[in-house]
Amino acid sequence: MISAAYAAEAGAHAAPFYATPEFYVAAAFILVVALAYRPVMRAVTAGLDTRAGQIKGKLDEARRLREDAQALLAEYQRKQRDALQEAESILTHAREEAARLKTEAEAGLEASIARREQQAVDRIAQAEAQAVAEVRNLAVDIAIGAAGKLVAGQMTAERANGLIDGAIKDLPTKLH
Repeated sequence: MISAAYAAEAGAHAAPFYATPEFYVAAAFILVVALAYRPVMRAVTAGLDTRAGQIKGKLDEARRLREDAQALLAEYQRKQRDALQEAESILTHAREEAARLKTEAEAGLEASIARREQQAVDRIAQAEAQAVAEVRNLAVDIAIGAAGKLVAGQMTAERANGLIDGAIKDLPTKLH
């Protein structure tokens, strides 16, 4: 029914197409779209340009951060190499110092052993000389005692007086 009524009404009013309200609505719509197209496109373009600028800024910042990170990485790798070289240098120096101290200690020990050995040899020689002197003194004392007994046993009073008188006479010649 509606379509019959609509067809009847449309047929009853057969006016040209530009006289219909639909034409004016369509024309107004096209006019509004045409007039709004430029500002809307500018706004969309500006929004897209702003978004592209933000993305470009973020990409530039990411690139800069990446370059900074690479520079830091290179610096830390260089520092690590330097630290490893320094550690190796310190170890080499410590080994050399340890070898030098070992050599010095060995030389000092050898010198100390030689010095103590010489002291022991000197003490032994001194003790030997002292023992020889004591034996000699003891032998002299024994010989004097034996000679004294022998002389006393064979010596008469007259002969003893004659020896004493002879010794007194020779005394002025031996005192010079």
